[in-house]
Amino acid sequence: MTGKLTFGYLYDFRNPAQWRRDPTVLYGEIIDFAAASESMGFAGAWVPEHHGAADGYMPAPNIALAALAARTKTLRLGSAVGLAPLYHPVRFAEECAVLDILSGGRLEMALAIGYRRREAEAFGVDFTRRGARFDEFLEIVRRLWAGERVTFAGKHYTVTDAAIVPASPRGQIPLYIGGFAEKALARVAKYADGYFGNEEVCGLYADKLREQGKDPSQAKIRIQGLFTLVAENKAKAMDDLAPYFHHVNNTYGEWLAEDRAIGLDNTALEPMSLDKFRASGILQIWTPDEAVARFRAMQERIPVEHYMLMLPLGLPPETFLPYAELFAREVIPAFA
Repeated sequence: MTGKLTFGYLYDFRNPAQWRRDPTVLYGEIIDFAAASESMGFAGAWVPEHHGAADGYMPAPNIALAALAARTKTLRLGSAVGLAPLYHPVRFAEECAVLDILSGGRLEMALAIGYRRREAEAFGVDFTRRGARFDEFLEIVRRLWAGERVTFAGKHYTVTDAAIVPASPRGQIPLYIGGFAEKALARVAKYADGYFGNEEVCGLYADKLREQGKDPSQAKIRIQGLFTLVAENKAKAMDDLAPYFHHVNNTYGEWLAEDRAIGLDNTALEPMSLDKFRASGILQIWTPDEAVARFRAMQERIPVEHYMLMLPLGLPPETFLPYAELFAREVIPAFA
């Protein structure tokens, strides 16, 4: 299929030691960039979540989303992804309802179970049971958003006479779920409004939708493009930006190797030298014409509705504005 495809940025708010800046200033500049992206024609601002990271990876996405809601008017906002097993479902459902009210109905959350044992243990959560915990969480949250008064007794959560007040006027808030393993995609098909993640597992997602009696052609898919960049001068872009994306690669590579619990046999991300990273092909730098062609080809393969780029960490956001402006000027109009 071809047609409308929207684009947004992921903001992880990281502040690595080698480029460290005053966090108050940095956070303000990131929010400024998100507001500027809205005026350019981008459609989303998404905040991921990790805990205890040395580089200051955002641990409280809902708070960051509230700040983004206050500075924007049309951007869709949400976690991408929030680590569901680390939340109490009633508290999460309440916070989302308030965020949806504050944003005027623009909240669209994406969740997953997480893949780092140390994060689960920091919250007193059994890492080996986070999938079952997530299933209970989803049942409770969905019922609360539906307006039910919920009493629930499970293995992981006990809830008595819970209700959401105030509720979002929309009731159910759009919910995407990420993951790569077969169990994860079955969970997406059962509970979610759509899938957030990587293209290579979208075929399995379609299979799981069929098992649920759902039509795969109606699937909603959001793809993350953490290492996608559009530039007129590829060599200059590589020279200017590779160090920042290299940090992203190496930290994710380290985290993914800790417990090998992501659900993919090969993620391609592993710690490496900057020179090796530059030569690896992980950072995909396309001209605007190449980007349009690649996104159209992706639309032919899967029903992708939204593509998430990444604001590079460590780089002052205003320095990255010309790259965002080029994307907005030369790529977004092709998919309006």
